[in-house]
Amino acid sequence: MPLLLIWPVSIGVTYLIAKSIANEPFDRALEDRVTVIAQQVKEVDGEVSAELPYSARDILRADDIDNVYFQVRGAQRQMVSGDTDIPLPDEEDKPVPWSVMLRDTQMRNTEVRVAYLYVNLQPMPTAPASAEGPRYALVQVAETLEKRHQLANQIIKGVILPEFIILPIALTLLWFALVRGLSPLTTLQDHIRSRRSDDLSPIDSRAVPEEISPLVNSLNDMLARLSQSIHSQKRFIADAAHQMKTPLAGMRMQSELAMRQSSREEIQRSLEQLSKSSESATRLVNQLLALARAENDSPQTTSLQRTDLRALVRDTVQDWFQSALARQIDLGFEEDETDLVVQGNATMLREMLNNLIDNALRYTQLGGRVTVRVRADTERNKVLLEVEDNGPGIATAERGHVFERFYRILGSEVEGSGLGLAIVREIAQRHAAEIDLFNNPRSNDPRFPGLLIRISLPISPSDPLKESVLS
Repeated sequence: MPLLLIWPVSIGVTYLIAKSIANEPFDRALEDRVTVIAQQVKEVDGEVSAELPYSARDILRADDIDNVYFQVRGAQRQMVSGDTDIPLPDEEDKPVPWSVMLRDTQMRNTEVRVAYLYVNLQPMPTAPASAEGPRYALVQVAETLEKRHQLANQIIKGVILPEFIILPIALTLLWFALVRGLSPLTTLQDHIRSRRSDDLSPIDSRAVPEEISPLVNSLNDMLARLSQSIHSQKRFIADAAHQMKTPLAGMRMQSELAMRQSSREEIQRSLEQLSKSSESATRLVNQLLALARAENDSPQTTSLQRTDLRALVRDTVQDWFQSALARQIDLGFEEDETDLVVQGNATMLREMLNNLIDNALRYTQLGGRVTVRVRADTERNKVLLEVEDNGPGIATAERGHVFERFYRILGSEVEGSGLGLAIVREIAQRHAAEIDLFNNPRSNDPRFPGLLIRISLPISPSDPLKESVLS
């Protein structure tokens, strides 16, 4: 359709170009004719005459196709020689001696092309001008346009006729090329439609042409991501169902036990156990939801903004003071004096720190110490978030597994779901942060080597305080 629409436009443009090309040689010939006649114009004793020799008359002789007319007028536009009915130029035209000008007009109800020029009648350019000013004779030569039209038509025929042959051939070849080129896509479409809804296996890119193999590779990448997402959702549902069995079973057992008890003290004890199981189930659900949010938010979709990490950590630590006092644990906070700005999600960073502090408080004995620290690493352009305690620590062999979901260290008597550090790892990955585990260098008791967890976050590149931090 675009080719068919462009075709008449190309014909019109070709006609205009052909007309312009056809005018050029005839215009030059017309200019030569008017110049030859102008050279014969003379003024003797105030009388203008134009005696044409035989050579000049041969130039003006009409041919078999076009008619040629000439006209010579004096200074007062009186007829001197030639045809009287050639129209005069516009009076607004300023005479320029011996400069040939061209115009289109009508003569005897026929379109003609006119070349005209003005001849200066002053005998010498240096002679003083008369009181009447410069005097000019007008010389005009007119020619009909039949030969011009014939040449333009010949040019158009030479250009347009091949198009009547070339265009159908081009359309036919284009149709075959499109059908052949799109047939692999049609085959691929039928193959995808025939798949089962749960079939996310990659498409064989060897069975498609090289031109659309990038498309197939992109589809395979999307299928792989979709398969991974579905697998994560299934695993989350299975893990959630498995982990919720224990607290729900405990709550059901305690409620049934409370209904069978007659003693007020026994009922009160069962209700306390029911409250603890409910609290444990609530914490497990919240951690599962936090883990699901962290896993489903990719680095591209996570909303990261410039965040003052020092202020965020200080506010979060203050929220844990009461819990630390209830467990008789000294909770401390150390900070650099400079504001440390990172590119991060404040809600996710707060969730990560809450899990780190909760873990430290749970595994630290009565009378122990937990310290939260935020500082700048000027050598690596990082902001370091550290949580250290003087609890039992984590053995080196276990440190590669503690970030796995629901992993619990054997022999640990502390209640927990095994999701805290898994949540920390997922959030750290979303912020391009590094996690390192060390023994607490400030612990002096070999029975309690303690644990130091260090999160290294990159300083925000647009941070105006970065230069002061690094200095």
